[in-house]
Amino acid sequence: MQPRNQNPGSFLAGKARNRRRLLKVSAALAVLGITGGIAYSQHPLFGKLPQGERRLRFAGSPNYVNGLFHNQIDSPLRTTDQSELSMWMESLFGEKGQTRPPGAIPAIKTEIKALDATQDLVIWLGHSSYFVQLGGRRMLIDPVFSANAAPVPLVNTAFDGTSIYAAEDMPDVDVLLISHDHYDHLDYPSVQALQSRVKKVITGLGVGAHFKAWGYDMRIVHEADWYEAIQLTPELRIRLMPARHFSGRALQRDRSLWAGFALLSPRRRLFFSGDTGYAPHFAEIGRRYGPFDWVALDAGQYDPRWANVHMNPEQAAQAADDLRAKVLTPGHIGRFSISRHDWDDPFKRITAASQGRGYALWTPEIGRPVFLDGRTQEFTRWWETVSSSQH
Repeated sequence: MQPRNQNPGSFLAGKARNRRRLLKVSAALAVLGITGGIAYSQHPLFGKLPQGERRLRFAGSPNYVNGLFHNQIDSPLRTTDQSELSMWMESLFGEKGQTRPPGAIPAIKTEIKALDATQDLVIWLGHSSYFVQLGGRRMLIDPVFSANAAPVPLVNTAFDGTSIYAAEDMPDVDVLLISHDHYDHLDYPSVQALQSRVKKVITGLGVGAHFKAWGYDMRIVHEADWYEAIQLTPELRIRLMPARHFSGRALQRDRSLWAGFALLSPRRRLFFSGDTGYAPHFAEIGRRYGPFDWVALDAGQYDPRWANVHMNPEQAAQAADDLRAKVLTPGHIGRFSISRHDWDDPFKRITAASQGRGYALWTPEIGRPVFLDGRTQEFTRWWETVSSSQH
């Protein structure tokens, strides 16, 4: 309603001025948002894409075509008709299961620096992070000590009780192994904090560009293609293995290679799948390099919408058989939640899927040493104690 005693012309003029002010404020906020986004995108945590001579090396890779790395078989990221934006918005804000545990995850803080380096062992640090001792060498695989595995705060926070280790808890690291450049595997703060104690980095083609941007001495960074081997000692070899996944830290994907790792010594053979969907590469690796004494396989963060790039537990069980594994430990679980399934669903399903298989299922708590020397070790269904705390 028009106010009394007000000239209609001045009233309309006032409304027009208010609209203009609102438009100016909205435009200013939009500019600030865009400017802030651009400024934030320059943060070093995003790393760098490979350039120049580094890209020239890719030309000889059978996995690099038309400027991008490719999986061995056709693997579209989306396996539904949904748009990618809709898929991620639904993941963030849509209906989910119980993606976070109702209580703290049980964990054991082993004094890693005090361990006998001659003992062959693995310590799961949660999600896809591992400390490994093999053949007298100490290694870290995909270490994420941050409590948030995303470029934006509070988007992918760690479960209560799982952030028990920091870079300062690690001894000098003979080899840092990075499977690919996603934030829950290549963690900028962790890699920076470890820099002074890392003797060698092994990763896929193109990932070294991030390390160069972060100030690493590139003489210690070794980038390799699938099936290439790096000889650490006369008796210890690390071989990059194929995976079915993708890469990228910002808007541009597949400019660097994703991979798994086989750690091979005369006494033990270990395999870490990295992030991967199920594919024939497991059987090929099993034929060429198996049997494996112990394997850690992607068994979490599965979803029908991206079924090509992560395994569900039943697929992980089959992959362990393909690899001719003696022992399976499920990975990509237990610390962060990316998919919509219940946080403990992978543990329940891998336990059921492993019944009657040709391997033993080992499910250690975060931080518990798993010894590889044949000694008897018992593992409980510790996730059931967490679930029961809600009743």
